[in-house]
Amino acid sequence: MVLELLKSQFSALFSILWFIGEVLYTYIYWWMPVFLGVIFLRTWLNYIQSEYIEHMGSFLFEVKIPKEIMKTPLAMETFLFALWQKPASTYIETFWLGKIQPWFSLEMVSINGQIRFFIWGPGKFKNIVQAQLYAQYPDVELYDAEDYTNAVVHDLSRFFMWGCYFKLTEKDVYPIKSYVDYKLDNENTEEEMKVDPITAVLEYLGSMKRDEQVWIQILIQGHKQKSIMQGHLFRTKDWKNEAKYEIARIRKEAGVGQPGVFGMLTKGQDTKIQAIERSIEKHAFDTIIRAFYICPAGPPDPAAIPGLIGSVKQYSSNYLNGLKLGWFTDFDYPWMDFRRIRRTAAEREMLRAYKLRSGFHEPFKDFHCHPFIMTTEELATIYHFPGRVARTPALSRIDSRRSEAPSNLPV
Repeated sequence: MVLELLKSQFSALFSILWFIGEVLYTYIYWWMPVFLGVIFLRTWLNYIQSEYIEHMGSFLFEVKIPKEIMKTPLAMETFLFALWQKPASTYIETFWLGKIQPWFSLEMVSINGQIRFFIWGPGKFKNIVQAQLYAQYPDVELYDAEDYTNAVVHDLSRFFMWGCYFKLTEKDVYPIKSYVDYKLDNENTEEEMKVDPITAVLEYLGSMKRDEQVWIQILIQGHKQKSIMQGHLFRTKDWKNEAKYEIARIRKEAGVGQPGVFGMLTKGQDTKIQAIERSIEKHAFDTIIRAFYICPAGPPDPAAIPGLIGSVKQYSSNYLNGLKLGWFTDFDYPWMDFRRIRRTAAEREMLRAYKLRSGFHEPFKDFHCHPFIMTTEELATIYHFPGRVARTPALSRIDSRRSEAPSNLPV
């Protein structure tokens, strides 16, 4: 009986597959050119965009911060406006020149327990970044830096490494707990009264021992709805439309504005709507956050990796959004990777992706991650130069103060 049932099911499946095959063969002259055309277009775009990236060059600034920074994270938010750059605006730029939308990398690094700030970007934006950063932070010092990642190679006899991505706990439209929520937007607040969420990250970075390294990389690219003009076969979504839809959904859920219903927003619902409405007014970036813990070969500090994962907990809110662990380079169970082949490949590829600052474009486009939306307010919360409230001894500060930005900066 069971055998007969299996035979009938197999026969039905075979008939369906045969029918699909006949349809595809009948209309092959229609779908095959489209299929091959899409493959050719994707291959061509990957090629010319790779050429464009190779020739655009890059810069890496190390930022030395003074002992006192009286600016709120709003200064960093204003600086981030300058990093929001448009994508290609003509078909020639996209399909012939291979022009891509610029992206940047904001990096916090601990090497031997010393905390350092870096900013990476395409070469032609070096002067813009320099001028805009000095405009908001006249007292900082910028140095052309050697890439700190060059000192690390994937050699299991020399290094232990563990890499991960972070992702949001909720939908993109919900913001994380930002510096505004922590009341850091008021310059008149006494330093002793301030609670800066980045302090937890800096304390963790400063706790690293000799020969230990932690790299935190925040890749950002201006968010914009894209279409075929930017090389996308289908138009991408606009996050602001999704945000407005989410607001309408919350109101409907509470019965607000519904005919014949006396609706009232709860405190949580009202908090969500206010936060989303504030986010809509900001510039938004596609964002990728990844991190590495590296130490000499051998057993790592057992607290190092949990500490890295837990260092972003303070950005989470019960009503809104937060950051949590996404993909990581090791595996939960030994039988998933008996000979360490998969983990070794994952570490090697993620290290290459980090060094290239690649994530939005080939060769590591969407490598084990999917970019999420963060506004300038959110980004300024997780990456800014702290004031005296951050007393981490490992955070080196310069003694001198600059009274004004250098006069020879490019316009």
